[in-house]
Amino acid sequence: MPQQAAIPAFNILQYINTVKQKLTPAQAITVGKLENSITRGDIPAQQINANNQLAAFWKDSVPVFEPYAYYISEAAKLDNSEKNLTFAARLFLGYLRHEPDNGKREWMADEAIKLFEKAITQNPADVQLKVEQGACYIYGYAVMGKADKAMNGILMLRGIADKDSANLEAQLLVGIGGVISGQYDKAINRLNKVVAKEPGNTEAVSWLADAYAGAGNKTEAVKWYTISKKMINNPEYSKEVDNRIRDLK
Repeated sequence: MPQQAAIPAFNILQYINTVKQKLTPAQAITVGKLENSITRGDIPAQQINANNQLAAFWKDSVPVFEPYAYYISEAAKLDNSEKNLTFAARLFLGYLRHEPDNGKREWMADEAIKLFEKAITQNPADVQLKVEQGACYIYGYAVMGKADKAMNGILMLRGIADKDSANLEAQLLVGIGGVISGQYDKAINRLNKVVAKEPGNTEAVSWLADAYAGAGNKTEAVKWYTISKKMINNPEYSKEVDNRIRDLK
């Protein structure tokens, strides 16, 4: 797994202060009152309510994802219910998969992993929570080249996948981790299992193409890249795939 240069840390509170500068005077007053109610409140229920109101503001009144997710997660941590912890964790996971900024991606992964951990503590038998927590390691740290941090998630997912071969989500994630880390043969084995059961899984198909390309099997790589192009049917993706196929040839 390739290591990358240090990524500038993302500071959510500094980011919130930055986006607050773009608010109207009325909006700034509203946010200020809610923020002050958190710092003054010594009763968890009041703090939870204030965090939820701030989350609603950043979701509905001035739609900005990062503050919305932050306040939802802060409320969930105080509430400490499995339902709310899981909701907040999945919120981060859904966004970090497609986040182009690595600083934000790492912040989202960190937050999601902590939230899933709290939810798992309350429901340790829930395998799905563990798979989703593992996904945070893959789409967060592994994608960024942070091998040491990613390995914890990969080992956990591998344990789940090996214990239950029918858990296709775990198989897919371990396969993706294998492609990223250069273990192409192992990744091909995992991803083929997923594609055999879920031929319409575009993510599995595209990663399988990458795995074959990495392994030097040009014929299979071109085959699966072509299939993925037809499945996804997106001009930008098709252009990228055509470039990869041209490079292979």
